[in-house]
Amino acid sequence: MAKWTATHEAPEPLEGPIVGTVTGGTIIWFALFLFQLPFYGWFADRGMLWWVWTCAVGGVLGLIGLWYVRGRDAALKRHALELAARGEAPGAGPAPHAG
Repeated sequence: MAKWTATHEAPEPLEGPIVGTVTGGTIIWFALFLFQLPFYGWFADRGMLWWVWTCAVGGVLGLIGLWYVRGRDAALKRHALELAARGEAPGAGPAPHAG
């Protein structure tokens, strides 16, 4: 069986308000967790406690994700400033090698 290879270039990754998206998702997970807490006994009686703890873990992982995307966003901004200081266009790769 032959290995599949792409016949076209991959598109550029989509960039958007990543920090805001992760913040919003994290808030939603924590809100769902807090909403379910008064019904803890109901979930426990039906063997569905995993619903409550899934929301809690989603919120905690969202905090980790928020830390990550804020660092990534800061690094991208630093890189863009360095390129601007050197007079290079953002998104341009290294200069072609002559020789």
